[in-house]
Amino acid sequence: MENEQAPAVSAMADTPEIEAFKLRKIRSFVLRQGHLSTAQARALEEFGPSICIDYSPNVLDLDAAFGRAAPRVLEIGFGMGTATAEIAAQRPDIDFLGVEVHTPGVGSLLKLIGEQSLTNLRIVQHDAVEVLEHMLQPESLAGVHIFFPDPWHKSRHNKRRLIKPEFVQQLVARIQTGGYLHLATDWEDYAVQMLAVLSAEPALENTAETYAERPDYRPLTKFENRGIKLGHGVWDLVFKKK
Repeated sequence: MENEQAPAVSAMADTPEIEAFKLRKIRSFVLRQGHLSTAQARALEEFGPSICIDYSPNVLDLDAAFGRAAPRVLEIGFGMGTATAEIAAQRPDIDFLGVEVHTPGVGSLLKLIGEQSLTNLRIVQHDAVEVLEHMLQPESLAGVHIFFPDPWHKSRHNKRRLIKPEFVQQLVARIQTGGYLHLATDWEDYAVQMLAVLSAEPALENTAETYAERPDYRPLTKFENRGIKLGHGVWDLVFKKK
């Protein structure tokens, strides 16, 4: 998840739509709202009604949500959405469903969607676990992206990490045969854990011997570039469903 955020501006009063975004209930982890910039708030108001999908404990009709039938890729935790927008722009034949709980990130991605006139992106601002469990049908996804999830780097917090066997099983159930799961992290011990968890899932097979080369479709983010310059490594894992 990208850890970048536009400067906070408080000049614009919250609209009812923005208040609705702020009040959504997140159950599985702490929601860090942050401050909305004027541009993010405007994007929420202007593009939110047509791009954002309200969470519901009912199966989502993806064809209706996107207005067409196409391969679908789920992205969990898109941060400020820069990479997500770039990937969607480069792959117009694929629909992308982004799940994020951070309101400024949702506003930031909506702003990019508006600026680039992207039609193949939809957003759900809710807990990814509940979205997977209730809104997505089995074998409805061509792929899943999880880039730079929170590493919870302190040992006592490792149990909060997203990539666990039970969560991967949920993901696999919703990926089509031949579909893929692409993870990336800049924390080596998390990369080791990810590799162990994915390798232990019998329905998945690694596309590389261990870690994969970064696929061309995943752009380098500013956050990632900054880490590389500081000597931090980045590990990509790309597994396919058997």
